[in-house]
Amino acid sequence: MSKQLIEKNLHPQIDETIFGSSDKARSQQISRLEKAGKIRKIAPRIYTSNLLDEPEIIIKRNWYKILAHLFPGALLSHRSALEFKPSSSGEIFVTYKYTKTLVLPGLIVRLQKGHGPVDGDTFFFKELHVSQEARAFLENLEATRKTDNTPKTLSKTAVEDKLDAIIRIRGEEGLNTLRDEARIIAGKLGMNKEFEQLNKIVAALLSSNSKVVLSSSISKARLSGFPYDPVRIDLFAHLYEQLAVDEYPEFDDKNKTVHSYQNFAFYESYFSNYIEGTIFEIEEAKEIILTATPMPSRDEDSHDILGTYQIVSNRTEMSRVPETADELLTLLRYRHSILMSARPSKAPGNFKDKNNRAGSTEFVDWQLVAGTLKKGFELYSILRSSFARAAFMMFMVSEVHPFLDGNGRVARVMMNAELTSKGLSKIIIPTVYREDYMGALKKLTKQAEPASYIRMLLRAYEFSATVYGDDMNTMEAYLKKCDAFEEPTLGRLNYQKI
Repeated sequence: MSKQLIEKNLHPQIDETIFGSSDKARSQQISRLEKAGKIRKIAPRIYTSNLLDEPEIIIKRNWYKILAHLFPGALLSHRSALEFKPSSSGEIFVTYKYTKTLVLPGLIVRLQKGHGPVDGDTFFFKELHVSQEARAFLENLEATRKTDNTPKTLSKTAVEDKLDAIIRIRGEEGLNTLRDEARIIAGKLGMNKEFEQLNKIVAALLSSNSKVVLSSSISKARLSGFPYDPVRIDLFAHLYEQLAVDEYPEFDDKNKTVHSYQNFAFYESYFSNYIEGTIFEIEEAKEIILTATPMPSRDEDSHDILGTYQIVSNRTEMSRVPETADELLTLLRYRHSILMSARPSKAPGNFKDKNNRAGSTEFVDWQLVAGTLKKGFELYSILRSSFARAAFMMFMVSEVHPFLDGNGRVARVMMNAELTSKGLSKIIIPTVYREDYMGALKKLTKQAEPASYIRMLLRAYEFSATVYGDDMNTMEAYLKKCDAFEEPTLGRLNYQKI
């Protein structure tokens, strides 16, 4: 091979990993580059053009390139075929022509002699294959001896969780297809025992087997009839952990008379619907509430405000909070049935029967609504602070989005019921504060960052505690002084801090 051809195929400024070669000319070129300080050796027969990062970082980042070069025709298998990365301890598991352990900086390659690629196994990178999904599940059900090292197989719980995820994403048909593929592969690889285990788990997940063989909490929840969304439960746990460690203020409700409580409830209803795009002039909304008569030209929108007001103006109703997970589901359905009574197409009082989304946010799958709410209730129920319970409840309902429509309004009703039940001020989200509110919710959803959400809600809570009085006009004048009715781009929530 000519020197010019070598230089054409070897790009130290581009290739982070460069491998030693038995070709004399190429080997000499690598040697010259090393002496010139353009590359350095980080492991036997492995060089890099990266002169800054530690060898462990470089090798871990390029593990698949290294495997493809050192062990062409190898098969990424067992847990590595489902995780597609080294384990937390830096181990990667490969089926190959022989058994060996190769220790590199930042990476331990566990080679195990076994059956090579079969039909359906795909290329992962160049000459490195990866077990197809059905084979990978069978491999992870192999019996293994306990060692001090990372086991080559995932735990039974982790396998069940991954199978449960297939149902959530692809449906029962997807899991049945996987089982059918595994049955065929098991015969080819002599993994009939592993297939029997897989078959039992799948049968239990599909509730076609009465024997309880499941070990993960997620799969057990499916078997009980209430499967849940584990990603959302993790998110709720983040919020719970933040809410549980801090102390929060308690602002007494100064709207103690029936009249003042109803005045507050009017603006609570007005702003809650405004956030959702049900926009009326303030005088139009007053006319609808005071006469209990919808505007003929906007019957459904009018009923949205009436339905919200019917609930939030009733102190007795707003003092009801769930004592059990089943009561939570019942209370949500009941309040939704009132809120959305004029919109039969939105299935008032019934959880959604299809998935919904807002922008790029996919809410909880309709089949996982009840289970996710029940599981989330466990965290809610052990919070002690009234504000913490209110904040958790509002986010949980909003994040699950259990109904076809009206989810934000129901979430805010559930939040304020927590506060009214303890004689505390309810929370209004005024128009001027809408972007702060929506932005904090989105940040918590997307980044699992609860601090901004809690700060936002605490400010709204403090502001709302300053809104009180038996005279509606006086209350409205105060809200205007606070810029409450302004669009977010035209004003800023301004009030006398408590």
